[in-house]
Amino acid sequence: MKIAFFDTKPYDKASFDKYAKAHDISIKYFETKLTEDTASLAQGYDAVCVFVNDNVNSAVIDKLVEYGVGIVALRCAGFNNVDMKYAYGKVHVLRVPAYSPYAVAEHTMAMLLTSIRRIHKAYIRTRDFNFSLSGMTGFDLYGKTVGVVGTGRIGRVFIDICRGFGMKVLAYDKYPYAGLDDGVNVRYVELDELFEKSDIISLHCPLTEDTYHIINEDSIAKCKKGVILLNTSRGALVDAEALLNAIKARKVGGACLDVYEEEADFFFEDYSGHILDDDILARLISMPNVIVTSHQAFLTEEALMNIADTTISNIVGFVKNGECPNELCYRGECATDCKSGKCF
Repeated sequence: MKIAFFDTKPYDKASFDKYAKAHDISIKYFETKLTEDTASLAQGYDAVCVFVNDNVNSAVIDKLVEYGVGIVALRCAGFNNVDMKYAYGKVHVLRVPAYSPYAVAEHTMAMLLTSIRRIHKAYIRTRDFNFSLSGMTGFDLYGKTVGVVGTGRIGRVFIDICRGFGMKVLAYDKYPYAGLDDGVNVRYVELDELFEKSDIISLHCPLTEDTYHIINEDSIAKCKKGVILLNTSRGALVDAEALLNAIKARKVGGACLDVYEEEADFFFEDYSGHILDDDILARLISMPNVIVTSHQAFLTEEALMNIADTTISNIVGFVKNGECPNELCYRGECATDCKSGKCF
């Protein structure tokens, strides 16, 4: 079994080599992303392994089919970079639905605490032997209301962390999780109420047609003045220009972003010696109340091992049995995990 592995980073190899060796799988690591121009590198391989910024569009899928590649193995949970409607019936798309919800949820809280307690600013000051506390006043999380959009595994772990701080939780999900709403500390509400009553809003939902730009000019207008926005899910959940304008207008009090809508052009690469061409991203980073990390919320040793284990197991299980519970099917107008056992 041979796998073409795209958008490789140094931290990927150790975990994948471990599990690939155990299953007699050969992996060829390519640093380039999978695109129409690089799809030819997959020729002669049985499967491709891709990440969040690889582009599996219709043209790429056609080339993979032409080269006899039958499996697209996503080493992530999200699949908005795959044209699932076009892929159905042509290639089998396997994903990692959960690798470490704790990693992402904990990073979200770390960003929030860093922001509201000015930890990043304090770190810079004290390295210059500046021990002034001027401008360093934060606020307690205890008693604050956090709105959590998306109550899947990550969202629920984040809710648990927030409850540990004594926060009240307003939750929204198209498919509410049974037993989560206790009517007091955690309540499911409609989006408008969540926007209106939350001091902090954290996004933990997938990117779909319904959630695209769920944070936009209209939704921000419904929020409290000074609301803190957290996004460790998918960049396109937030209209970045609307967010920038709201920060400039002092409507949004702070933003912690681990993802960005146009991140594929920048994230995971070193541009420290270059001028950033994205004016909105550059402006956001320059804001004193904005923290940007480059899609690293998932990056823990435990998560990397879980990603490699599940990805390899997905491929091995599919080859042996002709099915995989983590295969994505296209049904109606959306993609979902396979329930039938065979997607086509």
